[in-house]
Amino acid sequence: MRGVAVLVAGVALSWLTSTGALCAANDEIDVHVRKERTAYEVKLEFTVPASLEQTWNVLADYENMARILSSMDSSRIVSRDGNRLTVAQTSHGNAGPVRVSIDAVREITLTPFSEIRSHQIKGDLKASDFTTSLHAEGSHTRVIVTGRLVAAAWASWTLGAETVAAHTRRQYQELRTEILRRKAP
Repeated sequence: MRGVAVLVAGVALSWLTSTGALCAANDEIDVHVRKERTAYEVKLEFTVPASLEQTWNVLADYENMARILSSMDSSRIVSRDGNRLTVAQTSHGNAGPVRVSIDAVREITLTPFSEIRSHQIKGDLKASDFTTSLHAEGSHTRVIVTGRLVAAAWASWTLGAETVAAHTRRQYQELRTEILRRKAP
């Protein structure tokens, strides 16, 4: 059962997460994860050959996020007050033959075309706070994501930085692919 709960913590990174650091670059996505006890500090960066608006339109598309991310089963905006959203999402992962689902509710603050702030208000993690910033670089957009998630103590015993980095990288590869797909004529 603990293995399943560990997977739950890793899958919770669908938003859009030893005291060493891990750095891995794959498909132009650079991911750094540092674990300290039950907390994971996550930083990732990538560049995509798309405008700020094209990139933004995918990263802030919460109504369609379940179509974009393979580990997300549902994503819906529960409420909207200007640029502040409450988003409910259900994600999944597999632990051998067992499929694990998790629910999370996040408060999202949008600063169009430059920043997305996400704060978990309800869910399976103890805490999860991330900031995504977008920067124009000519005909490209640089995306920088920084954040921190805190898992339950027993779950973090076996959830390594490598697992968090791999899940995070896969998620952002899927987002980057969608940005490029929508940009194509």
